[in-house]
Amino acid sequence: WTAVYALTSVLLGLLPAAAALPALLVLRYGIGLGIGLAASIVLATLTGLAVYALLILAGVRALGAGLRAGSHPVHGPAAWRAWAVERLMDTARAQLFPLYASLATPGWLRALGMKVGRGVEASTVLALPGMTTVGDGAFLADDTMIGSYELGGGRLRIAAARVGKRAFLGNSGMAAAGSRVPKRGLVGVLSAAPKRAEAGSSWLGMPPMRLPRTPEEGDRSRTYAPPVRLRWARAAVELCRIVPVLCSAALAVAGVFAFAALAGAYGIPAAAFLTGPLLAVGGVLACVVTAAAKWLLVGRFRAGEHPLWSGFVWRGELADTFVEVLAVPWLIGAVGGTPLMNLWLRTLGARVGRGAWCETYWLPEADLVAVGAGASVNRGCVLQTHLFHDRIMRLGPVELGPGATLGPHAIALPGAV
Repeated sequence: WTAVYALTSVLLGLLPAAAALPALLVLRYGIGLGIGLAASIVLATLTGLAVYALLILAGVRALGAGLRAGSHPVHGPAAWRAWAVERLMDTARAQLFPLYASLATPGWLRALGMKVGRGVEASTVLALPGMTTVGDGAFLADDTMIGSYELGGGRLRIAAARVGKRAFLGNSGMAAAGSRVPKRGLVGVLSAAPKRAEAGSSWLGMPPMRLPRTPEEGDRSRTYAPPVRLRWARAAVELCRIVPVLCSAALAVAGVFAFAALAGAYGIPAAAFLTGPLLAVGGVLACVVTAAAKWLLVGRFRAGEHPLWSGFVWRGELADTFVEVLAVPWLIGAVGGTPLMNLWLRTLGARVGRGAWCETYWLPEADLVAVGAGASVNRGCVLQTHLFHDRIMRLGPVELGPGATLGPHAIALPGAV
């Protein structure tokens, strides 16, 4: 089974290439048929996304079929299938990022085999679909984990997990195998759901501790029951998430053409030598476009409150898609802990002092962040300047003083100093 796991890892790593092949064929034949370079790039990009989504869908459905709750040996078919399903679900969050935290997300999760109720809001959730049930009106924030398998003693345990109606699972929150987020309950950031809890209770930490909280009831037409016109407006904004994907594809095509031109003029060795500077130029262009999109879409972030069904929230998500799909793959994902990262964050509006070490780009609302001189923000950290419980986006500042340190994978919440 060790060889099976290794081979599966290789095959999963080839999925992007498998999706890129038909996209390249569409691009080639589109140009050959004379429909124009721009139109060919659009068609090729849509083809690549569709093929990748179908591969993920087919893989998750095939591997997840018939998975049963219980304790299984790690070196066995059930454990291997559960592991492979989670790997597929994880890679989908990156490669199909524009699909998440959108109106399309519940439908996508249902297609993968998850039981998802009406009016659910879901972001980049990681789950075993066949073991997960999400009740009506629930909210799954960024990077949540539901019903994931558990390893121990050479065995892999699978069990059903449930998120109750109108429950909230916060950023990086977990509902482990066999657990349940209670109806109208809340599980906070980096927290675990309790095994048993009464309806309406709130929990924070790991192990979870009861959190006193009074839910806020906002305007239902802007939280749980939006009118049709707002649904159409949100859909229109979310369709624009294809723009950064197209920009990334256009940069890739431009890079190939530039390489071909250099190879034709100076030879392949010279063109290969210039590949680094060529990619650097592409990365800078990606960052310039992303920064421009942020300032055009939302301007400067300020402390305040905004309901889920508002243009401000949708435009903010669109700006974040530019970051994740365009800037990060082309440059920002490779410059953590360098002066370039600090320059990038300042471009988005963050106040970063001299000599600060910043190894993360996860500053969702950069204008609300201040990192003091000589401060250290380690890898995987999130300077979380917003919270979304009760379907109301609450924005607040986060400040790290001079010389302060935020440890790896820590999350600083709004108002933290």
